[in-house]
Amino acid sequence: MTKDCVLVINCGSSSLKFSLIVPESGKTLLTGLAERLLSADASIRINLDGEKIIDTLPAPYDHQSALSHLVSFLYEHKFEQRLLAIGHRVVHGGENYSQPEVVTEVVEKMIEALAALAPLHNPVNLIGIRAAKLAFSHLPQVAVFDTAFHQTMPKTAYLYGLPYQLYAQHSIRRYGFHGTSHYFVCKQFAKLNQQAMEQTSVITAHLGNGCSIAAIEDGKCVDTSMGLTPLEGLVMGTRSGSLDPGIVFHLCRQLGYSIEQVDNLLNKESGLLGISEISNDCRTLEEAIEDEDNAQANLAMDIFCYQIAKTIASYSASLTKLDGIVFTGGIGENSSLVRERVVNRLKLLNVVMDDEANSATRFGNSGNIAKDGATACWVIPTNEEWVIAEQTYQLINEAN
Repeated sequence: MTKDCVLVINCGSSSLKFSLIVPESGKTLLTGLAERLLSADASIRINLDGEKIIDTLPAPYDHQSALSHLVSFLYEHKFEQRLLAIGHRVVHGGENYSQPEVVTEVVEKMIEALAALAPLHNPVNLIGIRAAKLAFSHLPQVAVFDTAFHQTMPKTAYLYGLPYQLYAQHSIRRYGFHGTSHYFVCKQFAKLNQQAMEQTSVITAHLGNGCSIAAIEDGKCVDTSMGLTPLEGLVMGTRSGSLDPGIVFHLCRQLGYSIEQVDNLLNKESGLLGISEISNDCRTLEEAIEDEDNAQANLAMDIFCYQIAKTIASYSASLTKLDGIVFTGGIGENSSLVRERVVNRLKLLNVVMDDEANSATRFGNSGNIAKDGATACWVIPTNEEWVIAEQTYQLINEAN
């Protein structure tokens, strides 16, 4: 049987998301999620041919248990005969990795060292890699880094106004995240508009619980809104986004916050949740606005959309031309209200919305939601798993 599939793994602290993908076509053969890992309630859900299969996991209820269960399932359905590699999402690659890498002992150590820059993500990504190496010892493992696509940014975009030695000695700089998503939708925009990606200049907005915007000139990232960590940039679901650093000093010195409390406040209690005092979920806020005319929910959405529009407009300074704007991610793909509020602030960029097209372009549909003659404004569903599968496949083929 032809080995034509890549198993894509996205490992979280208490979850493991996976997909089995044919990289040349993007066809997804199965998807699944193991959640509540490290607890007695751990379970695994696999979607195959429209059927949802849910099982409990045996002790010790960890990532290895989840992968062992998945291995058994793949063998039972004879998918293991088609597996050629495992592709892993790794959040932070620092300056070391601008391309996917076959996981070696050296790469593992580097991912571990970069945990200092992504303490919530890289350690659990590494757990997934090591668990997969035990479960699939005969297959190559490939790391695909969220930061890689942004490594083409110039120093003018990625350096902060800090003493240069902090960058030279400690690698403190802007890295950016959601790179696979920004890359994918730029590539799709080029395809949909029948032009080469190398000649495509767009501003892409990945809007979900985490949000980032990227300026892409001739297919290469030249700026992005997230920074050293995913906290910088836009107001997000629970993250504050950019703010005056002096607020941190004020919270600690005047209000008695500890560093841990500030970290928790900015990452988990702020953003849409903190402003609305209702929810971090955009759908819940939209319902509160529509059903209750809730002023606090409306304020949160206005701030959210204003920050997106302001960032998109500012990125026109990073480009020499603008072929279009792209919305993606759970909110970007599905919230016609968010897109409307953002686009209505972009008239100086000649972005004018077609209301009917905006209302119709949701739930997996791609489309240009701008009026004829205006700057193109596309909604394009992202597919980060396909990017990971495709880049894993390409790297393995090159190695062979």
